[in-house]
Amino acid sequence: MSEQAETLSPQNEEAAVPVDAAQFKQVLEAALLTTQEPLSLAELKKLSDTPLDNKFVEELLEQLVQDYADSGVELGRVANGWRFRARPEMQVWLDRLNPQKPPRYSRAVMETLAIIAYRQPVTRGDIEEIRGVVVSSQILKTLEARGWIDVVGTRDVPGKPSLFATTKQMLDDLNLRSLQELPSLEEMSGLLEQDEQAAS
Repeated sequence: MSEQAETLSPQNEEAAVPVDAAQFKQVLEAALLTTQEPLSLAELKKLSDTPLDNKFVEELLEQLVQDYADSGVELGRVANGWRFRARPEMQVWLDRLNPQKPPRYSRAVMETLAIIAYRQPVTRGDIEEIRGVVVSSQILKTLEARGWIDVVGTRDVPGKPSLFATTKQMLDDLNLRSLQELPSLEEMSGLLEQDEQAAS
């Protein structure tokens, strides 16, 4: 370990083995660059032989965010943890490697997802009341298959209808940490209209 390497005695003052911050930052970087799924703080802390303080790990992650500020990839926090991704402006070039278009969802699917996201938990009846049309089982199956919604219980009324809510997977896929980061309903409506025009 270099004499100039920053060290930290993690969690308790009696820890015999100090952590080389520069080396552990590289370990975090390697782990995050080589995994496909987001890694939680708890998972990242397992990479150290010594118990680490959350604040220490978060500071190293923020340093990595800054290190990649001018590159084609970015480190960000999502619902299930931290992950690297290509910056959105890089997508036009990356699409040349894999020209398959991502699945396009119908307006009905996106409206149903928006209702669940903003009003959750909701029943199928709630969705139909808001949309003013019958919701086909295929729409809900599509969202469940994508991992964006799940049944989280039943409503205590006759028939015990299923209650649907969004998942952390949906937040991860949209690069959000929490539901509070969802755009306003007005913005969501505008995005749906743009998506519909692009598809036509």
